[in-house]
Amino acid sequence: MVLQFIFLIAAGIVAGLMATIAGLASIASYPALLMVGIPPVIANVTNTVSLIFTGVGAIPASLKELHGQWHRALGYTILAVIGSVSGSALLLVAPASTFEKIVPFFILVAGVMLLLSGRGKELKEEERLRRAEMHPTRHKILTLASYLGIVLVGGYLGYFGAAGGVVLLAILAVITRESFAKYNAVKNVMTFACNLCSSAYFIMTTTVAWHAVLPLGIGLLIGGFCGPKIVRHVNIKLLRILIAIAAFLLAGDLFVKAYF
Repeated sequence: MVLQFIFLIAAGIVAGLMATIAGLASIASYPALLMVGIPPVIANVTNTVSLIFTGVGAIPASLKELHGQWHRALGYTILAVIGSVSGSALLLVAPASTFEKIVPFFILVAGVMLLLSGRGKELKEEERLRRAEMHPTRHKILTLASYLGIVLVGGYLGYFGAAGGVVLLAILAVITRESFAKYNAVKNVMTFACNLCSSAYFIMTTTVAWHAVLPLGIGLLIGGFCGPKIVRHVNIKLLRILIAIAAFLLAGDLFVKAYF
């Protein structure tokens, strides 16, 4: 029992770092819950409840990047939360066996999205502004599509969430004109709110493995607090590649367990 407690703390630290740096907490925390014997759907619910602690650690550590962005962060967060409640309800309606079979594909897409979201970030701010001015109608359409995308990703975060943060990063890269560290901080606020709302719904309607929430939450709090500080200095490109490789390996492992 002590080893399991320590294991979940360690998994939580890794997941908290991945959440705040790359938006991929569930790739570490969800499998950890499966490894200690928690059934898939309950593991996913427990994971979502535990992820609240990531935001508790990440938001205070992101205050420097969030300065002057709270109005924008609030607007985007409202859109994401609208979707998250629907996604949470869908999780409890869908059969557990269905969820277990589609999770490997979620994680596979997570790895792909992580790699794709890192492309094109070298475009200079002046060039981005010039393109927006040259095509105002296209820019408006893209912005509206991005807002709809935030609602849909919010729904996905409520359902499972792996790669949800990555997709949010990709969307924010399109509709904001800030550095990675700044829109990553906005993403941390959005995912925290989605996890909080989904958790409230889950606690009232289904089973949570509370014995796992405490150790995993401790780790997520530590990782969530350290992540934004690391983002200011780490080689993001290399980190994305390493995490994507881990995602592909995990997706293959879960696929074999679900289908064979």
